[in-house]
Amino acid sequence: MIRIGISGYGNLGRGVEAAVAAAQDMQLVAVFTRRDPESVNLCTAGVPVVSFDKIKEYKDKIDVIVNCGGSATDLPLTTPGIAEDFNVIDSFDTHARIPEHFANVDASALKGSKTAIISVGWDPGMFSVNRAYMNAILPDGADYTFWGRGVSQGHSDAIRRIPGVVDARQYTVPIDEAMQRVRSGEQPVLSTREKHRRECYVVAAPGADIASIENQIKTMPNYFADYDTTVTFISMEELKEKHCGIPHGGCVIRTGYTNGRKNAHTIEYSLKLDSNPEFTGSILCAYARAAYRLALRGDFGCKTVFDVAPALLLEQSPEYMRAHML
Repeated sequence: MIRIGISGYGNLGRGVEAAVAAAQDMQLVAVFTRRDPESVNLCTAGVPVVSFDKIKEYKDKIDVIVNCGGSATDLPLTTPGIAEDFNVIDSFDTHARIPEHFANVDASALKGSKTAIISVGWDPGMFSVNRAYMNAILPDGADYTFWGRGVSQGHSDAIRRIPGVVDARQYTVPIDEAMQRVRSGEQPVLSTREKHRRECYVVAAPGADIASIENQIKTMPNYFADYDTTVTFISMEELKEKHCGIPHGGCVIRTGYTNGRKNAHTIEYSLKLDSNPEFTGSILCAYARAAYRLALRGDFGCKTVFDVAPALLLEQSPEYMRAHML
């Protein structure tokens, strides 16, 4: 059994817990939190909730830590710290800072003779793998990525920080016309506004200036200013009834040519997810298995999804894969 520890018990941590429970070759050993451990209730019976400050006490009791913190401020600090003592997986998704994060985690993992895999999820992650395959197969071509329709947790949080907002959900919605132009092989040059729009559902406090809230949302730099954005004010009851889930999805498409551009081709990989954190947790669980196997081989240091062979992800044996999946 691969002994798993989870660091952080928010939506993603619960998703990892569910994936570990479904795996036949994994066992959840402990969950680490910065909250009061007594305030955290797990779905898995008999598993201790431990203060993050005591994580090193489990050095010989856990094979892989799945680090479920946030990419903005948590993972850049905690994953390198964990990597010196444990094999570790994270879902770091700040694309521009991945090289920096990789270097920091690699140094720690090599120092401790551990294996780390960073930026594991569906983008970065599964979409990254598919972009790599697509580029290898169709070097003469162009990539396009569309996200949604789905809840953006970061954007929803940004709305909730506006004074007068009680709660909010923001959906990223791909624009159908742009997707159809790409699928037709046109290879258009698309602006941010032409690829996605934003839908915001907001619960305002009684007496709040909703015109001001709407203006602050639509003009918010780095979040909404570059998109066509709609803001709909609803009641808390409606938010809970119609917007309580965390669905997401999207697609990555490459169009390209072979034989001196005589023939055109389109490759597409798409996802439609009822639960973003549960799906991401399942990916993290599979790559935790790979990290464990790489560590047994002595293949230490930091890796990404590009470095992991598919056979390392599955519970099934290579013989089973060749007989039933090939």
